[in-house]
Amino acid sequence: MTSESQNIEFKLTWRDEYLKWICGFANANGGTIFIGKDDNGKVIGVAGAKKLLEEIPNKVRDILGILVDVDLHETKQGDYLEIAIEPYPNAISYKGQYHYRSGSTKQELKGAALDKFLLQKKGKHWDSAPIPNVSAKDLKQETFDFFKKRGVRSKRLDEESLNDTPEQLLENLELTEGKYLKRATLLLFHPKPEKFVTGAYIKIGYFENDADLIFQDEVHGNLFEQIEKIIDLLFTKYIKAFISYENGINRVETYEYPKDAVREALLNAIAHKDYSGGVPIQISVYKDKIMIWNEGTLPEDWTIETLLEKHSSKPYNPDIANAFFRSGYIESWGRGITKMTNLCVEAGLPKPTFYFKTSGIWAVFQKDILNAEYLQTLGLNDRQVKAVLFTKDKGKITNSEYQEINDIKKSVSATELQDLTDKGILVKVGSTGRGTKYILSDK
Repeated sequence: MTSESQNIEFKLTWRDEYLKWICGFANANGGTIFIGKDDNGKVIGVAGAKKLLEEIPNKVRDILGILVDVDLHETKQGDYLEIAIEPYPNAISYKGQYHYRSGSTKQELKGAALDKFLLQKKGKHWDSAPIPNVSAKDLKQETFDFFKKRGVRSKRLDEESLNDTPEQLLENLELTEGKYLKRATLLLFHPKPEKFVTGAYIKIGYFENDADLIFQDEVHGNLFEQIEKIIDLLFTKYIKAFISYENGINRVETYEYPKDAVREALLNAIAHKDYSGGVPIQISVYKDKIMIWNEGTLPEDWTIETLLEKHSSKPYNPDIANAFFRSGYIESWGRGITKMTNLCVEAGLPKPTFYFKTSGIWAVFQKDILNAEYLQTLGLNDRQVKAVLFTKDKGKITNSEYQEINDIKKSVSATELQDLTDKGILVKVGSTGRGTKYILSDK
């Protein structure tokens, strides 16, 4: 028996307010409404089905301005109607209200959500919307100079671009619409984009744990300024550098995390952020990890697994992403996650992890491969994870210590320690007796 879903809705009887549900389906991916079925999809029949067969299409046409197919099904349990709604390319309103089917619920779109929906229906993105009462002369000349020099150096702009005026550059980058500048233009080049876009800045904090914030900073300015400032701040104040010397002469700084990988994650967060939400990008630094969060969603029908596979480039803010590409900051082929992963592996660090939670996307870099999250991916149980972390801290672990920290019998401890050695995580030192211990494998 069919159940309610993204594309299916059951109603016991017909009410004119169900035109809102039809509106919601038309604005989303289409769907079907059954009149005369209960919530479980069981036919109970609806009175006056033949009359409704004529009335419903007319009401839909007159109030919503669209056409739907309505079919009558006659069964022993009773008559029921099937209303098939196609998705519409243009926005459909119900008496001035815009409804949208999301999951198995109907939502009325308002505020920023409505603004974003209407732009998408017009084939536009949030960052491409025009803004009145601001012109190229209000933008920051130093940022234009910085952009042009980076673009020429990366061979994404030709040498002649160095002589372009701000107006010429903006036109070439398609950052204008008629006489107006786009939102992306203000974020990229205005000295104070927060005058136009709330939350267009970055917060960074160092945490002892999730509850204890030790110190923090905020980085403001346009997006190009934010990138340079935040990277400089991260790698001078928040992330340690190890100093060595090549041939005893050349000073070499090796950071806890690959600088280019962190920069790529930051650029991803900026290019894919939903700026309509008004919440700044947040970077949380711990002694063993960095977490970068931006408000936003994945492209429709995408999952985190899609990001981890080879995929096309679908930036949430295409105009911002294009400017980053022309400046040489990013690639345009959706290879950012692959690049971050390879850089971390080459540095001997765990692969970065990515996940979507509540209203945003997280990118997480771990400093040490010996952390609980990574060890669990190797198929270890909680006792084994605890033992490996104990060994990391103490330098070794014995069978009796394994029993004590996990409160288990010797036979279980011996089996699980043997499994850790078989997996190449621990190495057994000694053969039998009290002198036997386990240490971390060089692998």
